[in-house]
Amino acid sequence: MDFRSDNVTGAASEIIAAIESVNHGTVASYGADPHTAAMQQRFSELFEHPVTVLPVSTGIAANALALSACTPPYGVIYCHPSAHVMHRESGATEFFTGGAKLVPVAGAEFKIDPAAFAEIVESDKSGLTSKAPPSALSLTQATDGGTVYAPAEVNALSAVAKRYGLKVHMDGARFANAVASVGCSPADMTWRAGVDIMSFGATKCGAMNTDAIVVFDQAMVQELRIRARRSGQAASKMRFASAQLDRFITDGLWLKLAGQANGAAKRLGGLLGGIPQVEISAPVEANELFVSLPANAVDFLEQRGVLLYRRGPGKIRLVCRFDTTPAEIDGLASLTREAVAGG
Repeated sequence: MDFRSDNVTGAASEIIAAIESVNHGTVASYGADPHTAAMQQRFSELFEHPVTVLPVSTGIAANALALSACTPPYGVIYCHPSAHVMHRESGATEFFTGGAKLVPVAGAEFKIDPAAFAEIVESDKSGLTSKAPPSALSLTQATDGGTVYAPAEVNALSAVAKRYGLKVHMDGARFANAVASVGCSPADMTWRAGVDIMSFGATKCGAMNTDAIVVFDQAMVQELRIRARRSGQAASKMRFASAQLDRFITDGLWLKLAGQANGAAKRLGGLLGGIPQVEISAPVEANELFVSLPANAVDFLEQRGVLLYRRGPGKIRLVCRFDTTPAEIDGLASLTREAVAGG
């Protein structure tokens, strides 16, 4: 039973077939191929807006590159204290931006509070050369606590950012899970709500080492193309990444796979939530659960072969994949009951 991450599974069969379908003949390199052109058009149709898509090999690269186009080296990027860009990317954002400062803004359920955000930006926007100026807002969707911003919540935060002239970035490593959870259009959750640029995750939901930067503000594209190539994120055989991204969003595959992961997490949350001494720290809205239980129960689960991530004494993270099985869910729930009962 593997609940460590949605990165531990293989690629979806549809994605493998898409790679195979373009593995013949010769085409132009570095994105000047018909497969990449078709993918660009499909993304514009998906978002109901002209977009430019830059395929990259990792979500870390997507975040760092996207944010590097949002701020000068001396700017401030605001994010939630739990944000992946702050804690899980080895300073990639600071490195790619040339030194921009990450400032945490707290809020309930792993979401930034709009009032707190407005207050801190107002305080920082002094005009004094002794203070780093506000430059960008980064939202994680779904959040690093497994919750989801509704479009209205994204819009409220973007409105504050726009009031002060900030760019809005969305870390959409689990964007598919968020859209599948809310049931809204991708447009309503992004550019219509004020997002300028986003990191679009596919690897966690069935792709093979392929994510993307989706640019809504076309004024940012040229600089991003240069930054991507300079950082080694301009794939020579881009057709293979483009074929994956194209297939990922075709015929609703991305929402189907994300829905399967979300459904597994919701079912698991329902089972674990009914067990005494087990507490789920936030609503289960995507495919992650953060669970508190007796420390010896965690030891018991690991000794029985359950793979998970510890997040402190008696605190664990559980992630459901698109291919998590009912047997895994039932097995974990059964072992957890046994664990809290004393083994």
